Parts: sequence; C-alpha cells; structure tokens
Amino acid sequence: MIPTQHALGSSATDALAKALGRPVSDQEVLTTDDAIVAHWQHLGFYADKDRSWTSVDWARHVGDPDRLHPFAADPTGDDRVILHVSVRMNPKDRKLTPAEWSEIGHRLARVTGIAPPGNIDSCRWIAVRGQDHRLDLLANLIREDGVRATPPPQVLRKVVAECRRIETDLRLLPPGEHGAGVRRNMVLVERDTGEPDPKIATHWTDEAIRYFDAGRRLVEEVAHQLHISPSAGPELAHQLEWLARRSHTLEADLASLVPGRPHATSGATRPLTSVAPPAGPAARSRWSR
Repeated sequence: MIPTQHALGSSATDALAKALGRPVSDQEVLTTDDAIVAHWQHLGFYADKDRSWTSVDWARHVGDPDRLHPFAADPTGDDRVILHVSVRMNPKDRKLTPAEWSEIGHRLARVTGIAPPGNIDSCRWIAVRGQDHRLDLLANLIREDGVRATPPPQVLRKVVAECRRIETDLRLLPPGEHGAGVRRNMVLVERDTGEPDPKIATHWTDEAIRYFDAGRRLVEEVAHQLHISPSAGPELAHQLEWLARRSHTLEADLASLVPGRPHATSGATRPLTSVAPPAGPAARSRWSR
C-alpha cells in the first residue's frame, strides 16, 4: 500500500471527483455496498436508507459542516478544510472482501485523527472505492460542534505505519513488490497544483541519505571481514572500500542539494585501509565512471 496525502482543499466536490477519477454526477449512484466502503458513524442520522445517494449527494454531505459553521476556519483564515488521503494497492494483491475494504477505511480514519473512538463530535468522512486498486479517504475537518479538527503531528508517518500494519494483518503485498525504486516507507504529498510539495524535499533527502549511509556501512563491514579472513584475497576488499568512499561522497553531494542541510553523514565511518581505486586496467575502467 502506497499512501498519498493530497493537498487540503475547500471543495468536497472536487475531492470526490479526484477520488472517483471523473466528475461527480447527480445521475451516478454510489452505494454503501461497493463504492462507499466505510463512513462517518453518525451517517444514519442523515441518510435515508430507502433513497439512493448520488455522488453529488455524498459530496454535499461531506461539505455540509463547512457551510453550517462558516467561521470555523483556522486563525490564519484558511478555509481549506477537506482532508484527502488515498492508498494505492498492489495490482497483484488478492481480491479483498467488502469487510476488509471497510476495515482499511476505518483504520485510516482513526489514524488520521478524524474519527477518534468514542468521540460523538468527530468529523464527517467517507472511504471511497472509485478507482481500481485504490481507496480514498475524504473528510471535513470541521466537526459537528463547529470546532476545526487538527490532524495529529507527523500524520504522514502515522498513516505509513498503519499501512504497514494493515499489510501484515490482511496479508497484502508491501510497496517493495510494486516495482523497482519503491520504498516501504514511501509517501506522497501534493500541493494545490497536484505536484509534490517542495517542503517534503528535506524529508526525502534525509531518507535517501539514510539508505546511502546504511548501505555504505554494510559495504565497509564486508570489506573489514574480508581483510581479516585468511581465505579471502585483498582485491575484493580493496574494491569494496573504494566503493564505500565513493558512496560517502555521494551522500555529501545529496545533502548539499537542500539549503541548510548539514553535509555530514549520520555517524562516523570505519577507517579504510586504502584510498586509491583498485588496480588493473579493467578495474580502473569500471571505477572511473
């Protein structure tokens, strides 16, 4: 499961259209049997079970608190109160039951702070299955009592951690199975333009440096073990040490791309016994690239 936190919006209609992948319509019925897999616990007070709700009705339902409490904006006057989080499943995952889709929706609602257990004034929210291999959570941050809810600190990390637990509990494939280059803790954050937020660049850079650092330390450890092993030749250890030094330089270059980011890595490295690239024409050609 790969989560995406979309930019806060001011229109539930726009958010639902994005979740569906098409405009909302007063002709398209979204039932709680398939499309709306989970929802706000007090929906029964507002929904007529004998009447079919269209996508326009669902958008209006999510957007109503903003209209009922027009002065519930934050101190800066920001009226963007529609929270939108989506998770993309692995296309190779097994087919989930309606109950399992509902469980995912409720767990995401809890971890984002919009549906704390036992809170009668929680936010209105719906979990929508409008596109293949994807679930969207839409919520209005204006609660029923007119108070604007605040998502918990580091909500992205909480969502990612919950996705990892859901994968384990429901036996789903982790992000590493989605394809090359996808990390298990990958998250996306969108700006109003729909593009990744530049503010997240520091986080991404720190994550990349952490992987570089871990890989370099492993290479250094292998090189060290080869040096002390009587059965191993020194050539491979020499090559690994040079690779570790090059990795250290790449870490510093990566850190320098973010203003204010220190150029040092996360810890001291093991002293290396060599500082030159491996000898030999083939090795020189390979390591000079």
